[in-house]
Amino acid sequence: MLERHIVLDGTDPAIFYGVNNANLRMLKALFPKIRIIARDNIIKVIGDEIEIVAFEEYCQRLERHAVLFNQLTEEDILSIIKGQGKETERLESVIVYSTGGKPIAPRSDNQRRIVESWQKDDMIFAIGPAGSGKTYIAIALAVRALKNKEIRKIILSRPAVEAGEKLGFLPGDMKDKVDPYLQPLYDALQEMIPASKLQEYIETNVIQIAPLAFMRGRTLNDAVVILDEAQNTTAAQLKMFLTRMGTNTKMLITGDYTQIDLPPSQRSGLVEALRILKNIPGISFIEMGREDIVRHRLVSRIVAAYEKEEARQKQEKNADTGTISIKRKENNSTHL
Repeated sequence: MLERHIVLDGTDPAIFYGVNNANLRMLKALFPKIRIIARDNIIKVIGDEIEIVAFEEYCQRLERHAVLFNQLTEEDILSIIKGQGKETERLESVIVYSTGGKPIAPRSDNQRRIVESWQKDDMIFAIGPAGSGKTYIAIALAVRALKNKEIRKIILSRPAVEAGEKLGFLPGDMKDKVDPYLQPLYDALQEMIPASKLQEYIETNVIQIAPLAFMRGRTLNDAVVILDEAQNTTAAQLKMFLTRMGTNTKMLITGDYTQIDLPPSQRSGLVEALRILKNIPGISFIEMGREDIVRHRLVSRIVAAYEKEEARQKQEKNADTGTISIKRKENNSTHL
């Protein structure tokens, strides 16, 4: 009799074992000649060597499926053992699958440009309005790279700038204080990584979520680093962030020119970066528009309405400026 341990290091054991251990019971029924004992992410198997080897190979295929699709059903188990699994059915356009098994793929031309730029450039600026999916696609690309073991960690950051209101004193430790600013990043991660696995990644620093100020002095290697809401960085802050880039690292910087929450006296670092870095090889700048908005259809209409109002105010301001100039000229003529 032989005893061997199989470690599930790539997937959530809860997904692998199934609801109420239904998948585990099916595995035991499919391999009656070996004894299978599961605890946490370790499966202990006892039995004949030939049977154990066959079981290990089968478990590897099941784990690949669970990692790829974020789910494993009894139907999947039967299909995979018959060699009819969905591993080969993955569409080229799919980046990753959600925790419910839903494919996450680009939904607009500019989202596809982000994915294409990922293949050739190590730094990508994705600039566009709210709801255009720029941060969501960036996080999906990072999660895929982590699952494929192309990198060792994901680092997500945001400047801790209040959006037009003063929040005052926030209770709790440092994590409690900055988490409200970083919640949108948590939301995206929770859609793509099972809850227990995500918690494990955060606890072991495989996934790090931190405010921009915490990046100073670091060198970021073997990572995907995402800076969200970059329009709220100063030029000095963004320069500091970009120069953290180490070996085997990709950076994705997302932002929206129309939602700058900095004081009027400070110029956005994102605006400066577009001017200073636009001709550097290896850096992509992707400008997204209303046509890329993939949230509720009202979001696109709201953005359009605000753009129209801003254009009207600008036109009125220009007209007022022209009137003042004419009056000054008339006054000067009178004095002459």
